[in-house]
Amino acid sequence: MTSYQSGIIAEASSDALFITLNVNRSEIDLFKNALSAAPKQVEALQLQFPDAALHASIGLSHLIWDTLDTKRPLLLTTFPHITGKDIEIVPTDVDLVLHIRSSRHDATYQLGRLLFDAFGKSVVLVEEVHCFKYLDNRDLTGFVDGTENPEGEKRKTVALVDDEDPDFKNGSYFNLMRFVHDLAKWEKEDLKTQEDTYGRTKHTNEEYPSAEKSVHAHTKRTSLKDEHGRSLEILRHSMPFASLTEKGLMFASYSKTPVIFNRMLESMVKGDEHGNTDHLMKYTRATTGQAFFVPSNHWLMSLA
Repeated sequence: MTSYQSGIIAEASSDALFITLNVNRSEIDLFKNALSAAPKQVEALQLQFPDAALHASIGLSHLIWDTLDTKRPLLLTTFPHITGKDIEIVPTDVDLVLHIRSSRHDATYQLGRLLFDAFGKSVVLVEEVHCFKYLDNRDLTGFVDGTENPEGEKRKTVALVDDEDPDFKNGSYFNLMRFVHDLAKWEKEDLKTQEDTYGRTKHTNEEYPSAEKSVHAHTKRTSLKDEHGRSLEILRHSMPFASLTEKGLMFASYSKTPVIFNRMLESMVKGDEHGNTDHLMKYTRATTGQAFFVPSNHWLMSLA
C-alpha cells in the first residue's frame, strides 16, 4: 500500500465511477470506522482483481472535515463561486467523494459497492456517475482530453502535497465538475470553428502554435504560467459519461494546491484582463462544482 491513495497518481483508466455523498452526523462513529477501514478494503480488492488496474481516491470536503480532525489542510475550502459575463459557476459542495477507476467495469462496480455498503446508514447518496473511455481518450466533442498531463514521477510532484503542509503530506486537492454538453449545437459547427475553439487539431491532436491561437481558445485560457514563467499544472482524470438523453464530461483534477485550478477556471469564465473568455463554454454547462481533500492512507487509518 502506498502512503498516498493510488487513484491520485495512477495512469488513465478505461472505466470510472464518481460517487458523491453526504454524511449523517448522528452516525459519525460508523462513518469514521468505515473511512479507517477503506484503505485495507481497497487493497484487498486490488489483490482480487490483479489485472484490472483498480484504484480509488476518497476525498472529504470542508463541510465534514472539522468533524473528523482538529487540524485542517491549509488550503481546504469551498469550491469557488465565479461569475463571468455570460456564465456563473456555482459551488455544489457535498461531504464526500469516491473516485473509483479500473480497466474492468465489474471491478469498478465491485469496489464502489463494497465501499458504499461499508458506510451503511452513515451516508446519503447524492449522485453516482459512471464514465468510460471514448475512442482514444477523447471527449464526446471528438477532441483528445488530458494531452498536457504530467508524466512519470512528475505526476507526484504536481498532485501530492509535500513539506509545505507536513501534517497532510501525500494528500491531494481534488476538484470535480459535471459538465453537460450541447452536442447538437457543437456538431453544427464546421471543423475549423471546432479546432479554433480548442486551439488544436481534431484528428491529429496537434496544438496550434501560440501565435495562431485565438485568445478565446480553450488551450489558451487554461495554459497559465507563474511569475517565473513556469507552466502551472494539474493532473487531470476527466472522463466522459453519456446516456441517450444526456452527454458530458466529469472533469476531475488533482493538485498539491487548489490555487492553480481556481486560476484556470477564472481564466475560462471571467477571462483575461480584456475579458477574453473560453469559447468552449458556449457548448457546455457545469451542473456541479465540488472541492475535496484526498488525505493519505495513513490519515484515513488513523481514524480507527
